[in-house]
Amino acid sequence: MSPTPLLSVDWTDHVTGRRGHLVVDRLVRGVASGGLRMREGCTVAEVTGLARGMTMKEALHYDPTARYVPLGGAKGGIDCDPRSPEAYGVLVRYLRAMRPYIERFWTTGEDLGLTQGLVDRAAAEAGLVSSIQAVYPLLDDEATARKRLADAFAIEVDGIGLDELVGGLGVAESVLVALDRAGREYAGTRVSVQGLGTMGGATARFLARAGLRVVAVADVRGTIVNPDGLDVEALLAARDAHGAVDRAALRPGDREEPGDAWLAVEADVLVPAAVSYAIDAGNQERIAARWIAEAANMPVLPEAEEALAARGVTVLPDVVVNSCTNAWWWWTLFGDIEADAEQAFERVRGSMRELVGGMLDRAAADGTSPRAAAHALVEERLPLIAERYGWY
Repeated sequence: MSPTPLLSVDWTDHVTGRRGHLVVDRLVRGVASGGLRMREGCTVAEVTGLARGMTMKEALHYDPTARYVPLGGAKGGIDCDPRSPEAYGVLVRYLRAMRPYIERFWTTGEDLGLTQGLVDRAAAEAGLVSSIQAVYPLLDDEATARKRLADAFAIEVDGIGLDELVGGLGVAESVLVALDRAGREYAGTRVSVQGLGTMGGATARFLARAGLRVVAVADVRGTIVNPDGLDVEALLAARDAHGAVDRAALRPGDREEPGDAWLAVEADVLVPAAVSYAIDAGNQERIAARWIAEAANMPVLPEAEEALAARGVTVLPDVVVNSCTNAWWWWTLFGDIEADAEQAFERVRGSMRELVGGMLDRAAADGTSPRAAAHALVEERLPLIAERYGWY
């Protein structure tokens, strides 16, 4: 793939001076897919890397027998604290400015700092039909497809929306595949999760239900630790809209530690599920875990990953691990699955078993890292997509 994106757009909010970015890495059949994030300090370099990652995620889920047609990769980002009183107005004005791109070729949705409900409300206020309307011309039956996706978004499982759960299930399944390959029992395997929002919360739920012990959870207020295991369901029920846990829900055995304590707790698996660039060359030295599952986008910097690998720590890369939220949208919209939780869970588990297993097999055979193996798989699939659909 060329390192230069197809399109990069910078935006400045005329009211607050806040900056925003849109990067389209590639288009397939004229359309690209990628969420919109909002966080203080978001940069065009970050958004460019995320857009490239979306191209890779789309390619990795390519199945020539499926109805879902892989799209190109894109990403949007706004430099603003989502908790700020001005954030919603900034979001609406950003979407209004990006309306021509969203109408024609950029399909977007929730990402770090934003929920899908908030994106949908702001998109309507900005005059958009939908945040994914650019893909509608590719559908065989638009009305039926849109109803199917709306029905799927209305499904809740034990108090959490299906749209939140599918991504975390993909992360959890990635961890379980890695443990299986290592012959590691689930029971007693300790997990530390950074972030209890959409992705981190669902990941914690599915790993706990598989028998792993979640011993630490970090949010914006600090890290909650219990070596004997946290009550994940109680913590999930005590979250606010941004994933912060009400400390009144803590049990006598739970203790509060500083925000970066999740890195160094005694755990076998780390799940960074919050911000990018969380693990760098300096703080990686504090990690004693055997596996890191990148639930967030780009949480481990390259120099840190190199040092971790030298110490025998396996990093399961984001382009594979956290790819199922995006894939589920399109499996549902295109009609590969119905608006049904069990169908969604079965599809996610099967897809991730195959994808993560293939990546680990390729890494072992080539003597490379899982990330290098994932990149190799992408490079094999991109020409097949280009030959069948064309891309630019």
